[in-house]
Order: sequence, then structure tokens, then C-alpha cells
Amino acid sequence: MKQKNNPLLTWLLTIGFAVVAFIALFPLLNLTLASFRPSTDLMRNGISLIFDPSTLTLDNFIFIFTEAEIYWRWFGNSVWISLVIVVLSLLFSSMVGYALAVYDFKGRNFFFLLVLIILMIPFEILMLPLFQLMIKLNLVNTYTAVILPAIVAPVAVFFFRQYALGLPKELMDAARIDGCTEYGIFFRIMLPLMGPSLAAMAILQGLNSWNNFLWPLVVLRSNDMFTLPIGLATLLTPYGNNYDILLAGSVMTIVPIVILFIFFQRYFVAGLTVGGVKG
Repeated sequence: MKQKNNPLLTWLLTIGFAVVAFIALFPLLNLTLASFRPSTDLMRNGISLIFDPSTLTLDNFIFIFTEAEIYWRWFGNSVWISLVIVVLSLLFSSMVGYALAVYDFKGRNFFFLLVLIILMIPFEILMLPLFQLMIKLNLVNTYTAVILPAIVAPVAVFFFRQYALGLPKELMDAARIDGCTEYGIFFRIMLPLMGPSLAAMAILQGLNSWNNFLWPLVVLRSNDMFTLPIGLATLLTPYGNNYDILLAGSVMTIVPIVILFIFFQRYFVAGLTVGGVKG
């Protein structure tokens, strides 16, 4: 028997979620409004919602698009690094997770245990040995040093492994009977079925790479090779603060992530909720 919805409860939940959403979006709203204020006003009154609306201007964004060439260099670096990390991470992590899920080989549980152990270790602990490895490989101050440690992410391997456990094994048997190779089974049959999980991980890995600050800060040295988080951080110095570029640039930094989520939100929700309800 279908239960009737309580209108009062529905309104209360709606209001509660709206309040929570406003609290979560309040810093973003504050940042966006501050990006339209002159740097002199920001220096005088600080970043707050108490300001003269008549002072709002587009000069900060005009400066970003016309004169701040180094900002777009940082922007391009972040786009390039994030794109490569997402593509390689999805490829290799899905292959590892798929193998741990569908193939029965010696040491499978041991390798999965290693993935879980690495997943539980903070990156700050792994950073020093990784940096020493980059020095020995002569990769310091290269994009390869930023990309290499992220192409097989433990969280992505775990996620793909759990998703692949629910894939129908009968399709693999039918493909083998038709003479399809194991690589053909993965790329032509199983990988398309993992579409929602790929979209979910693309957003998460892209977000992590886009916002990554600590590891690129350790391995990159040249100003023109900085990513956006590092480049924007360099605008705050003891000798001067470029708030006009910093705030407008921070707002522009959010745009690619928002666009990515808008295009993949349906698959993102489907990928994260898979297995939550039994069929």
C-alpha cells in the first residue's frame, strides 16, 4: 500500500535543505561579489557582504581577459594536467579494478589488500619517498612528475572493482565463445557498461587534480609551469597583494568544474548510487 506524503514534512525538509544549501554556497556567493569590487575597496573594507553596491565593476575580469597573460598560462597548465590525469587514471584504474573483480588469480586478495592499505595512508606520508623518486628519475619541474603518481588512484581502483563485481559474467563467456580476446572483452563490452562509474570518477579525479596544491608545489619550480592553485597563491606576498587577479581568477577557476558536473551529473549520481538498491 502506497503511503501518502505529509505536506508539512515535505515543506520542512525543503526549507531545511534550502538553508543547508545556502550555508554551503555562502562562501561562493561572497567570493563572487568580492570579485566585482575594486582592489582599493577590498583593501579598505575587507571581503564582506557590507559594501557599497555602486562600487561594483567589471574591471577585475576585464584585466584578467586582457592583461593577465600569466593567469591564462596557469589556467592552461591546470587544464592540460587535469585532462591527462583524468584520461590515464580512468584507463589504468578501471583496468586494475576490473581485473581484481572478474579474474581469479593467485594473490588477487593480497593485491586488493595493498590497494586498501594505500588508500588509508595519508598522501603527506607518501610525499617524501615520491619526491625522492622524482629526483632519481630527474623529473623535478616537469609535468610528468605531477601526473605520474596520479595515473593509478587507489580510490578509483577500489570504486571500479566494486562496480565491476556487478557486471554480468555471462557476457564474458559469450564473447570468449565468439573468439573475442580478453582486451576486446574489456574495451568493447565491459568498459561501455562501466559508463556511470567512469563519469563519476572523471568528476572526482578531475576535481582532485584541478584543486591539487601540495604535490605540484613540491615538484614544480618555474613560474610559467605553475598550476592555478599555486599561481594564485603566489599573488599574496609580504610585498603586495593582487586581490583583483586573485578574486576574479578564483571565480574563473570554478567555472570548468561546474561545467564538468553539469554535463556528467546524471552519470555521476548513477555511478555513486549503484549497488545502493537491490534489484
